[in-house]
Amino acid sequence: MRHPPRSVLLAVTGAVALLGGVVVPVVTAEGATPACTVEYSVTSQWTDGFQGSVRITNNRAALSSWSLTFDFSGGQKVTQGWNAKWSQSGTTVTAAGESWNGSLGTGASVSAGFLASRSGSDAVPTVFKLNGTACNVDSEPTTPPPTDPPPTDGTAPALHVSGSKLVDADGRTRRLLGVNRSGGEFMCVQGYGIWDGPVDDAAIKAIADWKANAVRIPLNEECWLGLSNIAPEYGGAHYVDAVKDLVARVEAHGMTPILEMHWSHGQYTGNSAGCSDVHAGCQKPMPDMQYAPSFWASVASTFKDDQAAVFDLFNEPYPDRATSSTADAWTCWRDGGTCPGISYEVAGMQDLVDSIRGAGAENVIMAGGLAYSNDLSQWLTYRPTDPAGNLAAAYHVYNFNTCANESCWNSTLAPVAAQVPLIAGEIGENTCSHGFADQVMKWFDDRNLSYLGWTWNTWDCSSGPSLISSYDGTPTAYGIGLRDHLRAVNP
Repeated sequence: MRHPPRSVLLAVTGAVALLGGVVVPVVTAEGATPACTVEYSVTSQWTDGFQGSVRITNNRAALSSWSLTFDFSGGQKVTQGWNAKWSQSGTTVTAAGESWNGSLGTGASVSAGFLASRSGSDAVPTVFKLNGTACNVDSEPTTPPPTDPPPTDGTAPALHVSGSKLVDADGRTRRLLGVNRSGGEFMCVQGYGIWDGPVDDAAIKAIADWKANAVRIPLNEECWLGLSNIAPEYGGAHYVDAVKDLVARVEAHGMTPILEMHWSHGQYTGNSAGCSDVHAGCQKPMPDMQYAPSFWASVASTFKDDQAAVFDLFNEPYPDRATSSTADAWTCWRDGGTCPGISYEVAGMQDLVDSIRGAGAENVIMAGGLAYSNDLSQWLTYRPTDPAGNLAAAYHVYNFNTCANESCWNSTLAPVAAQVPLIAGEIGENTCSHGFADQVMKWFDDRNLSYLGWTWNTWDCSSGPSLISSYDGTPTAYGIGLRDHLRAVNP
């Protein structure tokens, strides 16, 4: 999933006369250097409103995008803002970076201002969060490692491909029906931790209670390899151990873990670029040859004795955005090398399959197609060669994609599903509803295929498909559709 922008700038509600200035004391931190600092001030006040500003300083790893949140407690309401996309829902105010100031390097600051109405006091906000991390407080990981040991009685089935189906060791067909657990792809590279939210046994049990039987776990290439730009406490052995721990918990609840390379190294500034940073801070069009084969060789070596684990090669390839030639895009997808429009050397899907098999792992491998894994039209023509015969096709679909209707599914997905297992690794919609997801699930159910909803995180479902409002499994209006459906098909 490409993380969508937050809400747009609020409209101006009318002209306001400034009646004089009052500066509210700035909120400051004490103790060790915090992950971020926010200076909040009121620069002018009048009878029923005021002008305020925030100055945000990022003290951790560089951010490719930023979003600040805080709460008003005195009946204030933002009416206009500048230097950020300002919005307000209830008492919660959000300021997100604009196109010209959306990145925030280590030690860098950005300022933004706003006008607000008030019906009560100008009470100063006390809690500020930058990309979900508390500012003005001593730096701590947002998600401490679980203190309870993972269960040791794993029950997830070993899987392999048989024709067009996934089957267990006894030859029974296994559909992967579940959720994505985002966090491992972005928290570490942004310097905030490893997971976004709890991953202890209670949190994983909440997923299983939805009757999910699979959990897709997005990973960060640089964090797994422990490259020098990653905080040591969030990379290398610490990151690998955290992933192994989560995999053990998922399997202990009978669910299939799908390990997926989400964010990777390589500088891309072409069409539809997610960021200009060379580091693994956003979705790149293709994996890089410099580190991606090493990533998969290491992951494969770590889990080669665990046939319950599935490997998803690369989240959402989009070499088609870098070149106008469909043939060039599919050739790049499979073979890598020097690809039109991409400045770094690309690792193709064949390179990654070879890395996994070369490490001695025969686990099931998923490979998504073009257009952010939404286009499988030539997947069968260009599919990699797998000596183990355990290759599946990965597909992503949201209501805003091009291939998001039954006509396209019938013409492009059905032929693929007739030859290899087809797994919709991400399904969802950005409407805080589930009407589109219901249509997707029905089409896949009718053909006995697999799908997983994006995402098991407590984000605002209007800014991206978030299934839950609490890690105890409380669903959003969108998540209710998947939860009730999983409970119906997996009683």
